[in-house]
Amino acid sequence: MSVTARSQREHLSWGRTPRLRPARVVRPAWTSDVPAALAAAAASGQRVLAYGQGRSYGDACLNEGGTLVDTQNLDRFLYFDPESGVLRAESGVTLAQILALVVPHGWFLPVTPGTKYVTLGGAVANDVHGKNHHAAGTFGRFVTRLALARSTGEVLELTPDDDLFRATVAGLGLTGLILWVEIRLHPIASDQIEGRSTKFSTLAEFFALSEAASARSPYVVSWIDTLRPEGRGLLMEGDHAPDGGLPEPGVSPPAARLAVPVDAPGWALSRPTVRAFNAAYYGRQRAKAVETRGHYEPFFYPLDAVRDWNRGYGRRGFFQYQFVVPFADGDAAVREILGRLAASGEGSFLAVLKTFGDVPSPGLMSFPRPGVTLALDLPNRGERTVRLLRGCDEIVRQSGGAVYPAKDACMTPESFRTFFPQWEAFAEHLDPAFSSSFWRRVTGEAASRH
Repeated sequence: MSVTARSQREHLSWGRTPRLRPARVVRPAWTSDVPAALAAAAASGQRVLAYGQGRSYGDACLNEGGTLVDTQNLDRFLYFDPESGVLRAESGVTLAQILALVVPHGWFLPVTPGTKYVTLGGAVANDVHGKNHHAAGTFGRFVTRLALARSTGEVLELTPDDDLFRATVAGLGLTGLILWVEIRLHPIASDQIEGRSTKFSTLAEFFALSEAASARSPYVVSWIDTLRPEGRGLLMEGDHAPDGGLPEPGVSPPAARLAVPVDAPGWALSRPTVRAFNAAYYGRQRAKAVETRGHYEPFFYPLDAVRDWNRGYGRRGFFQYQFVVPFADGDAAVREILGRLAASGEGSFLAVLKTFGDVPSPGLMSFPRPGVTLALDLPNRGERTVRLLRGCDEIVRQSGGAVYPAKDACMTPESFRTFFPQWEAFAEHLDPAFSSSFWRRVTGEAASRH
């Protein structure tokens, strides 16, 4: 068995807040090493959690005082059929690695979040969604089977018919360590995306445009100016182009050429800076609507073009906040939250507004549900920002919505129980040795079993 107990990586979340450190990090070299590593951690009394690329924004990927099992070395492809589009890979493989392998053969991810630098295991553990939720649902719908290592020494192969499978999808890594995942890919004819970008100036206009776009395009997303409570922004829709060619096998898109080498100063995150950025971003498109066509990278992963972009929020990090509310209350809830942001003096450079469809999610704790969802990035200004976000939580609770655990760093136990009333049924499937800083925060579970 080869397991390293030290890691050169900084095991933080992508939001870099809160800064919680594990007591120990182990890095299995092979999936066969995992059961012994889990058993050793369990025997020591420390809580265990898997850690992939750390792209969760809050503390869902953190385990303060416990053991993190770093899956970076579990990055092997086990099976790929270019004819059927079925792929099996270890949990530490990233979506970027999958795309590099499958796109030249005419396949694409069936669902992808806004970054390709998440692991396959993390995509399952958070049941990630993308710009095509209204058409395809969540990532977990395309998982055909997976292998799960438990602290008891068991390695279980699970399918969508198993209760433990449904708990593991969106299970936040708490049911055990995912060893490998098998998924069904989506066929494509080229690496190009063609579509349309349309300006809107009110929330009412957004809802009308979004409904029309969702009826004709599989991918729909909007950027919104958070400093304009009336709701101006840009709605972008697209689909895989029927022509344009595919890259040669082994040819990947170029790596990010830009980077944020140091933590940005506080003045870079001021309200005037956000206002100027938002005005420029909205104004860069002069026409009401323009046709678009280009490589899939900037359409799906615009921020991946800048390495370490999270450092742009400064040394204290930032809060990512994403909520969903039912359509019946969507306009009022989004409008009230945008109003609170404007009144607080805060603004978000990277605010994403879109709708979720009614395709059922396979995970017991999956976040998406029919309605409108808004995602925000806010610099961490301490208690002031926490109060603002907890006030937004109250609006979401009253509207019958929910906040995304993968992006949360401050929801209260009361809010969590309201957002996810099924949490106690889910807890019955937890591995007794697994926990996270997020889970302990929202449930009050003790950090140690001793």
